[in-house]
Amino acid sequence: MPQDPKKKIPINYTNREFDGIRNDLEQIAERFYPDTFQDFSEASFGSIVLDSIAYVGDQLSFYLDYNVNEMFLDTSFQLSNVLRHGRIMGYKNQGRPSTFGVASLYIRIPASTVGLGPDTRYLPVLKRGSRFTSQSGLNFVLTSNVDFSDPKNETVVANVDSSTGAPTFFAVKAYGNVVSGFFKRDLIEVGNFERFKLLEVQSANVAEIISVTDSEGNEYFEVENLSQDIIYKEVPNNNFRNENSPSIMKPFLVSRKFITFTERSRTFIQFGSGNPNESDVVADPQKVALDLFGKSYVTDTTFDPTKLSKNQNFGIVPTNTSLEVIYRVTNPSNSNTAVGSLTNVSNANFEFENRTSLINSRIEAVISSLEVSNEKPITGDVSLPTAGEVKRRIYDSFGTQNRAVTQIDYENLAYRMPAKFGSIKRCSVQRDPDSQKRNLNMYIVSEDSFGKLILSGDTIKNNLKVWLNQHRMINDTVDIIDPFIINIGVNFVVSSKQGVNKFDLLERCVALIGSKFGQPFYIGEDINISEMYQEIAKVNGVHEVINVKLVSKVGSNYSGNSININKNLSPDGTKLIIPKNAVVEIKFPDVDIKGQVK
Repeated sequence: MPQDPKKKIPINYTNREFDGIRNDLEQIAERFYPDTFQDFSEASFGSIVLDSIAYVGDQLSFYLDYNVNEMFLDTSFQLSNVLRHGRIMGYKNQGRPSTFGVASLYIRIPASTVGLGPDTRYLPVLKRGSRFTSQSGLNFVLTSNVDFSDPKNETVVANVDSSTGAPTFFAVKAYGNVVSGFFKRDLIEVGNFERFKLLEVQSANVAEIISVTDSEGNEYFEVENLSQDIIYKEVPNNNFRNENSPSIMKPFLVSRKFITFTERSRTFIQFGSGNPNESDVVADPQKVALDLFGKSYVTDTTFDPTKLSKNQNFGIVPTNTSLEVIYRVTNPSNSNTAVGSLTNVSNANFEFENRTSLINSRIEAVISSLEVSNEKPITGDVSLPTAGEVKRRIYDSFGTQNRAVTQIDYENLAYRMPAKFGSIKRCSVQRDPDSQKRNLNMYIVSEDSFGKLILSGDTIKNNLKVWLNQHRMINDTVDIIDPFIINIGVNFVVSSKQGVNKFDLLERCVALIGSKFGQPFYIGEDINISEMYQEIAKVNGVHEVINVKLVSKVGSNYSGNSININKNLSPDGTKLIIPKNAVVEIKFPDVDIKGQVK
């Protein structure tokens, strides 16, 4: 028997909200069931049935749309889902944001008994991790070591002998970088073996994980992903003062590792899948290329030097032990501190060279004399980013792919190397014109303890080489080269307005040139002489700039490299053309900048 045509009920799939669904249901009832349902007034039973079905349909339609939208990063709304999409795309959420600032540190050092100035044996190093608090109770942590023996530190007489007037103590002032927060410690009991064990840190507002150690003394290292087998550790550099590089960067193979991720205020630690009873999970890098597991042919020519696991278990999982997790918790709502509010020393960790040869009472006097302050306000936003802000960060990080492709990428990477591995003052990356391949010449230069340009030491270059190898393209070769340091001086002649003190005017002109051009130029940067004319003309009291002349400075106190000023001037005489492998510096502005007022 053929089916009744009127029972082939058409379905409108475009109406998905309450009113549209109800109207469709009412039309279907009126058309196909005219004898069964006739009363559709608001108080009727049929109206209640239509409302109930339309309500359920509206709910289902909403949650279907919502779930589908949450499946894609562009349309995702919930922060937790946005973060999950980000992890798939290689984005790592950094946890609770922190506030950074600079602290002024003061100590008193006993005077030397054999000469002038402080007794340098008692100049300590304030270790990173030392803690300070503000007047309002906000916590801050020192992020890097502070060496009070640095020649750049300010030293003044603090106390004198009342009878002889000879200095008894000197005050030394240094600066250190601080970050908001304080350290906390969790003890987590871990039971039987579990693949990809997931643990939650007990506190909220975690900014970073400092260390993870089990009860047997094994240390677990944080990695970007569990397939990574190499980390880069800092090793103290014994020749620090000569090379201006406190630490040496060295790669280490690790089998105990973990990753971290956050969801709102919750922080999780996840381990791999390796059993502690298994043999060493990392391979010898020199043998990896030859280990073909019995095959006489090669199927994969790719090689990632950070992934050396043979059994692909992603690291050893802690089992039947107790984990000590040390982490930094930042201030949850506000870390802003006004000028002079950072006044309290909560915990200071000092290190003295040859401490056994020093007098304990003097050491204790130095330690107890530590004072802290902040000359500038410490401000920042510690609120969690919104879902939209996280999306923007994911797009930006995904675009870079954690790699160096362009010359600008390499320069940015060089400047981003942590200062503890060597500070780079200027960097320039250029294509090697003599090479047929993608060979890049990276010119770097550092500065000494007085802020003057010096050639970078071997330790800095080696650290930079290791740093760049994490991100460079496999077909790129990078040569780290010293540029030529060229020292110049500025001679100028101006005429003054009537009634202006010539000596004061000369001092103002010299100070302006020193502030505008006293910082080292960039490698290969030309010197704009016409700009010097313009800047000097702005000095109050200058009637006319008669002449500005650059001179090459040579001698025992200078670099030894010279430049022919006349031959390297532009045709119009407005610029000094600098070679691409050279950098210019006015080394001693007070001496190298000379002027005459007419």
